[in-house]
Amino acid sequence: MIRFRKEVLCILLAAAMCCTPVLSGCSSKEQSAASQRESGEEENQTSASETEDGLGENAGNLGEFSIKDVNDETYTQEMFADYDLTMVNVFTTWCTPCINEIPDLGKLYEEMKDQGVNIVGIALDTVGSSEKVEKAKLLAEKTGVSYPFLIPDEGYLGGRLAEINAVPETFFVDREGNIVGDTYTGSRSYEDWKIIIENVLKEVER
Repeated sequence: MIRFRKEVLCILLAAAMCCTPVLSGCSSKEQSAASQRESGEEENQTSASETEDGLGENAGNLGEFSIKDVNDETYTQEMFADYDLTMVNVFTTWCTPCINEIPDLGKLYEEMKDQGVNIVGIALDTVGSSEKVEKAKLLAEKTGVSYPFLIPDEGYLGGRLAEINAVPETFFVDREGNIVGDTYTGSRSYEDWKIIIENVLKEVER
């Protein structure tokens, strides 16, 4: 009986740990299970805490694509050409850490666009959901950001978005569409993002 109680206690503790909220990010597995089943991805849950992938781990070129924003405007790979560096921030409309950092990203965009830095958001959960698109529109309005909120295309941006396990996830692209620098999982402060952007900008300007 004592052993049985200990086993039950262990199970309950494990369940409680799994349900503990993560402040810096949200798992995208729960909300994108359908798209992952279509792509055949495994259901390996990953932590949404602030981490950085190794330099060059996701290196590659995004190639050609056509993608719309929540206002039905079309963007292609040419959106990178006018900037030395584009910050791509992938989020969902239900992720609190994602939403909380958007105003800071909007501020950074206004301050750094004349320095050759662009920012775009990709609302991962808007695919096939007019309700989520409307929610993303409202989010842009409430936060006052002027950079676009994009809806993933059929190719999931050259397959890059299909790799995402947790949000927010942020990566950087140069003017040729090459993924550069590190990939960042989890939200960050205005000050932290500014330092990161400036460092990546220095690398691409060499």
